[in-house]
Amino acid sequence: MSQTTTGDEGPVMPQDSLTRLTEAGAEELLHGICFKTGPPRLLGAELEWLVFDAERPDRPVSHERLTAAHDAARALPLGSRVTVEPGGQLELSSAPASSLTGCVDGLQADLTAVRGALRDQGLVLHGLGQDPRRPLRRMLASPRYEAMETYFDRTGPAGRAMMCASASVQVCVDAGHEEPGPLGHGRRWRLAHLLGAVLVAAFANSPAHEGPYAGWRCARQGVWSDLDTRRSLAPPLEAEPRGAWTRQALDTEVMCVRTGADGGVDEEGAPWAVPRGLTFRDWMRSGAGLRPPTAADLDYHLTTLFPPVRPRGHLELRMIDAQPGEDGWLVPVAVVHALFDDPEAAETAYRVAKGLADSYGTRPAPRNPLWRSAARNALADPELRSAARACFRAAASALPRLGAGGHIIDTVGEFTERYVSRGRCPADDRTEPQQARTGTQTRAEAHTQQPRHRRPAGEEARS
Repeated sequence: MSQTTTGDEGPVMPQDSLTRLTEAGAEELLHGICFKTGPPRLLGAELEWLVFDAERPDRPVSHERLTAAHDAARALPLGSRVTVEPGGQLELSSAPASSLTGCVDGLQADLTAVRGALRDQGLVLHGLGQDPRRPLRRMLASPRYEAMETYFDRTGPAGRAMMCASASVQVCVDAGHEEPGPLGHGRRWRLAHLLGAVLVAAFANSPAHEGPYAGWRCARQGVWSDLDTRRSLAPPLEAEPRGAWTRQALDTEVMCVRTGADGGVDEEGAPWAVPRGLTFRDWMRSGAGLRPPTAADLDYHLTTLFPPVRPRGHLELRMIDAQPGEDGWLVPVAVVHALFDDPEAAETAYRVAKGLADSYGTRPAPRNPLWRSAARNALADPELRSAARACFRAAASALPRLGAGGHIIDTVGEFTERYVSRGRCPADDRTEPQQARTGTQTRAEAHTQQPRHRRPAGEEARS
């Protein structure tokens, strides 16, 4: 993992990256920067939060109040980097840590400070994968987000929902050893995708009550899978990771071309070009009437790709909804760390997830039937429930070996007992009446007793 986590705006590129980029040069860059191998030793997390009014959480917060809250958070002496998403969501990105305890302690201290600053303004951080408040409003005005909105509006409303209303817990783990084995980069890349549906189901926390995802427990996954035809897809897992990701990146459409001869933003803040149907490979080959692409453009292009797992030197797992409560976020961070960085737990997770995923075919995530069931049904799906229980047991056994403290172990245990062991997820807290959990049959339990019909592998219809 790099020594600093980077947001979707991308890092600052050196001057020599502004020369014209050839196809061979692009492939060389991608091979070199996306999978940096070595012993897994670093962990990081990016926590996105919705900002709610403490007294009136059902009402949108004005841009002025959001801006004041963001400014207050940025003014704090934090170890994490504070960024703002287009709809005003606040994100804390940890520095890479050499232990789970270090990662969690740093984020907890920063969250305490940010929550205190927001509390003074009558605001709270809210852990929810999709904002139910309407209308959707883009707060940030910049050439990037203007171009992004123009691009996504061509394919429907999912892009605006992703930009303005979604929040997640993104866990970053090292790519792993160059050599094969449970901690090798090939195995970890594959595990991240195979395990993804189990993580979607266990941490589903974006229930929808109306619209195209009505009844889904993880509507956020529906939004991400519907962005466009390729941008949110995983590459083929049968192929070698570096080559597969390189082809995926170069053959995905360019979202926008930044103004200025060197790819920078001009002083006037002129709108960026938003070409139609132009892949990055096409841009390098034909130019399409645009300025020649540079390495900085390729780096920027990578920040506009939103697959479930994004290789950025390390592996960035992006499929987990934001979690409720003060410490809910630390559960996916701890579980992912255990299932990736403890060899015994990694073997268990790989075996369980592969056996489940193989039965659903090879269509790419998140549009294959298993991921669709995870988003709709979460752990009410009996196969996903069984897989989640096995993975959480493996994680619980691994956490003491990895040096996790008592608070982390207890928090993971409480989540497991409340949700995973009972075939429930956080979204069920928002869809089931309280009395249903204390004697009568829950909605999730009723669902699991119905015959389960798998959707044909070629069917993608939303329901």
